[in-house]
Amino acid sequence: MPPKAQPLLTRREDLLARLDPGEVYDLAIVGGGATGLGVALDAAARGLKVVLVEANDFAKGTSSRSTKLVHGGVRYLAQGNFALVREALHERSTLLRNAPHIAQPLSFVVPAYKWWETAFYGIGLKMYDALAGASGLGPTHFLSRQATLACLPTVQSAHLRGGVQYWDGQFNDTKLALALARTAAVQGALMLNYMEATRLQYNEAKVSGLFCKDVLTGQAYAIGARCVVNATGVWVDALREQDGSPEPMVAPSQGVHMVVDAQFLPGNTALMIPKTADGRVLFAVPWLGKLILGTTDTPRHDLAAEPLAFEDEIDFILSETARYLRTAPQRSDVKSIWVGLRPLVKPPKNEGDKTQALSREHTVLVSRSGLVTVTGGKWTTYRAMAEDVLQKCVDTALLPARGPARTADLPLVGSGASQAVSISEPEGVHGYGSEQDWLAQLPGANHWLTPSLSEAMVRFAARFEYAVRVEDMLARRSRLLFLDACLAAQTAHAVGEILQSETGLDPDVAGFVKLATQYRLHAQR
Repeated sequence: MPPKAQPLLTRREDLLARLDPGEVYDLAIVGGGATGLGVALDAAARGLKVVLVEANDFAKGTSSRSTKLVHGGVRYLAQGNFALVREALHERSTLLRNAPHIAQPLSFVVPAYKWWETAFYGIGLKMYDALAGASGLGPTHFLSRQATLACLPTVQSAHLRGGVQYWDGQFNDTKLALALARTAAVQGALMLNYMEATRLQYNEAKVSGLFCKDVLTGQAYAIGARCVVNATGVWVDALREQDGSPEPMVAPSQGVHMVVDAQFLPGNTALMIPKTADGRVLFAVPWLGKLILGTTDTPRHDLAAEPLAFEDEIDFILSETARYLRTAPQRSDVKSIWVGLRPLVKPPKNEGDKTQALSREHTVLVSRSGLVTVTGGKWTTYRAMAEDVLQKCVDTALLPARGPARTADLPLVGSGASQAVSISEPEGVHGYGSEQDWLAQLPGANHWLTPSLSEAMVRFAARFEYAVRVEDMLARRSRLLFLDACLAAQTAHAVGEILQSETGLDPDVAGFVKLATQYRLHAQR
């Protein structure tokens, strides 16, 4: 069990004081999502001098808006992409081992309504088990009609013949992002949110660092680095264009998720429909005391920071859910709706706009100037992506070789708790893993702002988790915005007062209340 060391303080003034203008880092990373954080941890664990800058908060974009699954990708299996599935299943096992307090096994059931479905899906999922090998989480089982109803008590029972149960993983994506950031800091990396990379630095036509701006104060900084990695997800083309690469490499796709009360599908088993009426995949996933419904896969040609769902996406999720649950959620039942943009590698121009067929496999490119860009991939394979990025940096002589990756067996901050509580259960102190004792020592440990959020949790976020704004707290340290946007808005002023007392910075309460209204109301136009 890892030692229960005191958490590292993340006072912003102390972090900024470490930005010595004469310092040259081995590696500067732009982007604080899954990919950038994974690269920072891997590089720092190998002994490289690392700085990461993120223009917003860590995991503000795509990395906070996943379906919350750590999975090999059943749909990729159907596409015949066995190598991607096998790698992802191996990485799934590694993640669940290194962060058991925020990533755990989850049972899924595929209900069968036609005579051939049980055998058809069962054989495919048995292949999924075989690809997992020793990394498997549990065997696939064929279920009777009665057993299927026991697992999914509110599933449509008319014409139900049986089902197939299989295992995959589930996680809290922003808690994982913060664990990566904080573990990288423990390894010596300097992690800076609200630090925008405005321009690349060059020396003799080669990238030599970054010009940055503190988003909160406007203060300018210059950061020298031997190697710069562009890990900004769907936004990678902005830096690439600065670097002289005008041809976009990302075709954004958006995925919509809705959250409703758990009563629509009680229990700890997820529902998976492999093929809806229009060929998409539908999930109903228990998560943090609620139920996530999704997702969609829709081409999008803009890169909005807070994209909205299209009406047909809302209708799709609600209508398809109604086909499989006896009591169908209505728009008035939606507690929160959120949209994530996926960075898919752009296909040839004659391939059209069908994003379901695009690969989620990651791509690593090095420009003539030495800018390293990584995009694509998914949360499950963040660690393998980081290894590939650093290997590319070594192969192109941008970084020295520092031995193999050390992250496969590196427990993340917070791991080591004696007993993990299911992620299907509501948020609480258990989500802090081995740091629960430190949380309990902070002021306000017994002062609850909501049933799942204490004053101490807000103070912990400000002191140890880089939180500055109310959105940082209620969207990503707590997941309240994603679970109940109305309650999040009602809690904003109390959270803002605590944050400001801790940091002395503007917590932007008004901005968060406006955002929370968007998460709640645009599903009900």
